[in-house]
Amino acid sequence: MASQKITSALAEIESSNPQSKLQLYNDLLSEVASTSSGEQLSQDLAFYLNSILSENISIVAARPLLDSFIEVLRKLGPETQIKVGQHAITLLQSRSTSLEEQDSQIRELLADAYESQEEYISAARALQGIHIDSSQRLVSDTAKVRLWIRIVRLYLEEDDTTSAEAVLNRIKNLPSKIDDHDMKLHFKLSQARILDARRKFLDASQEYFNVSLAAGVDERDRLQALAAAIRCAVLGPAGPQRSRILATLYKDDRVTTVEEFGILEKMFLDRLLNPAEVSAFSQRLAPHQLAQTADGTTVLDKAVVEHNLVAASKLYENITTDALGTILGLQASGDFTAGEKAEAYAARMVEQGRLNGSIDQIDGVIHFESSTAGTGKHIRQWDAGVQGLAEDVERVATSITDAFPEFSVAQTAH
Repeated sequence: MASQKITSALAEIESSNPQSKLQLYNDLLSEVASTSSGEQLSQDLAFYLNSILSENISIVAARPLLDSFIEVLRKLGPETQIKVGQHAITLLQSRSTSLEEQDSQIRELLADAYESQEEYISAARALQGIHIDSSQRLVSDTAKVRLWIRIVRLYLEEDDTTSAEAVLNRIKNLPSKIDDHDMKLHFKLSQARILDARRKFLDASQEYFNVSLAAGVDERDRLQALAAAIRCAVLGPAGPQRSRILATLYKDDRVTTVEEFGILEKMFLDRLLNPAEVSAFSQRLAPHQLAQTADGTTVLDKAVVEHNLVAASKLYENITTDALGTILGLQASGDFTAGEKAEAYAARMVEQGRLNGSIDQIDGVIHFESSTAGTGKHIRQWDAGVQGLAEDVERVATSITDAFPEFSVAQTAH
């Protein structure tokens, strides 16, 4: 309830001469801001809003009064801004088409206050109420994108990818392209985070990697994006697309500086991963990346099994399903043995074209390649080894050049 002093003052102003109302309202607003505090301030300002937004005050008179009110609101604490701001936009709903600019400013202030209190969903919804497609107020495409990017980032803070993606699609549907570098970067990062949350890990990895290469990004942020790209690549389904992404990441000069380099190197070189390495890697994953799938396993479990299956195919021409189940670290459960689980993984990957081989279900043996293709396999292994050696030599030479530039110049001169 507003104080008796404020209610009496408002009643007096409302019955005063129209020519003097503007000044009287502004004087009262200054008095309220300087003398009231806490819950009483919120209530006094709410009553003040009720008066200046009543039908007795014309739109022409309400605009400057609201402008003065907004300036006072900017200087208040978040809790008061939330209480008073929410009351203001509720009152403005019936008149927002005539007071769109003021409604927009109040909503932005309200969003700032919610964000400072880590109420990200409320902040996003406050901003979504801003009218941007109105004949009363011209909003440029750049301003629209800036607003939508902020809303997307707020939703992503609470992992609400469905709402975030709906807003991001509005940006994609804009007829004009995003020209501002920072907004373009935020758009790419938001897209990567949405793909990541939706478990489209290989697409997310590529987007994170693009962000890590973008100009104007702090070096620390670049490395964080690179690390995120590696994590997503590791979680992606084994196959040609992941192999290409792993190769791109492994050849990046910065990759040795991030913690994820160890597991990236093993995956790129098709080496078996052991439980300790997988456990250490899992500590750096986000909750949604560790969520269980329908069969009770995690995305990481499935990715590691598929990778180790591919790695095993590089070591063996053929192997029994039971032995493969042991290598993959699978455990018998329910009606399925470890060998049967290994066979199911292999069958799915062969069917999807992510693994070359065939399965003899009668003998319980998986043939990764036919015997006639053995020579070709060994040649490819040899080629891969030579390529790896050449890349290692080039990496060492580059390191020497960086560490001893004078020596390098002298050798070039000779």
